[in-house]
Amino acid sequence: MVMDEDTKVLRDYLMFTVPHVTVLAGALLGVLLIAGVSVNTALGIFTSFYGFMLFVLGLVVAPHFSKVPLYKVMMAFFVCLMLLGVVLLLYLE
Repeated sequence: MVMDEDTKVLRDYLMFTVPHVTVLAGALLGVLLIAGVSVNTALGIFTSFYGFMLFVLGLVVAPHFSKVPLYKVMMAFFVCLMLLGVVLLLYLE
């Protein structure tokens, strides 16, 4: 499969930024669990925060990649991740 240059740059951007957001969100999850927050609440907060931070990363590069199909798919995934966190917070308590 041949990728165009924009898709390659977006892929590389995601490979170098998403792990940092993952570590930050994971640290928040660890702090919540150590603080004694229930697991469902901690997972809901973690998922919402993780999705929000990834969404912000996507917004940062929107002017450059908004026409790339991979960008549209990843933004939809990030929004779904935030919504899943809200569902965890509201309905699994």
